[in-house]
Amino acid sequence: MTAAADLGVTAIDTSSNYFSFHSHRVLAETAGDLLPEFTVSTKVGYFPAGNTSEHSLDPDRLRTALDDAFRDLGREPDLVFLHNPEHSLSHGPRAQRQDRLAAACSALADAAAAGLVGSWGISSWDPRPLADLAEPSLPRPDVLMVRAGLLVGGEILDASETLVSRWRPSALWGMSPFGGSTTEGVWKRFDPRVFVEAPQDCSRAQAAFRAAFHLPCVDAMAAGTNDAAHLEELSNSLTHEVNVAAIAQYRRLAARNGQRD
Repeated sequence: MTAAADLGVTAIDTSSNYFSFHSHRVLAETAGDLLPEFTVSTKVGYFPAGNTSEHSLDPDRLRTALDDAFRDLGREPDLVFLHNPEHSLSHGPRAQRQDRLAAACSALADAAAAGLVGSWGISSWDPRPLADLAEPSLPRPDVLMVRAGLLVGGEILDASETLVSRWRPSALWGMSPFGGSTTEGVWKRFDPRVFVEAPQDCSRAQAAFRAAFHLPCVDAMAAGTNDAAHLEELSNSLTHEVNVAAIAQYRRLAARNGQRD
């Protein structure tokens, strides 16, 4: 965390279910006196269920999760996301699904209004079910977080942009810019440096990370790493200019492939 702070990284994103539901406590113990130097975003929506986990949009369970986050972090989270709400919105009439989503959003919005959390948002791995439910009558999330990058399909990109147009959040964040890891085989077979203006000065990881900010267009990117050198590499990628024409052509191809599917 000291290395991250030295690089100008001042935000940490986690989730209540990471580290077998001990992530908040682990973060507080590991960061110690450094934690106040960072803004902390987390997610709620998954709950322990024996040796596994389950997803729920029950407002009471979400409120309890917020209380637990405050207790384990030793501070209020700056931002809390409703985690993958689509996991509990796959069954039932549309009106009932929309009511479940509205109740869950209201629980987080009320917590933010009461000062229990700084702000609230929605983090969605697959926003397509949400695009059918999002309406201006629902509480408006301050931040949306969606998958971003060259491995995100056209339908997911379109659904993310639909959510933005309907909810108009204050910010859109991206996540999983490498589709898992920079060691995935796709990054050996495919050279993403075509998407930056000066490819000779850029690594493949830097190019993929930089392009992800435009697929879709996001204000911030969450990327997991425990390697300070990798974090520095990604931080330095922000100085590279994106090849806007190549990105636009890629979006057209992604949309065309999505229509075929």
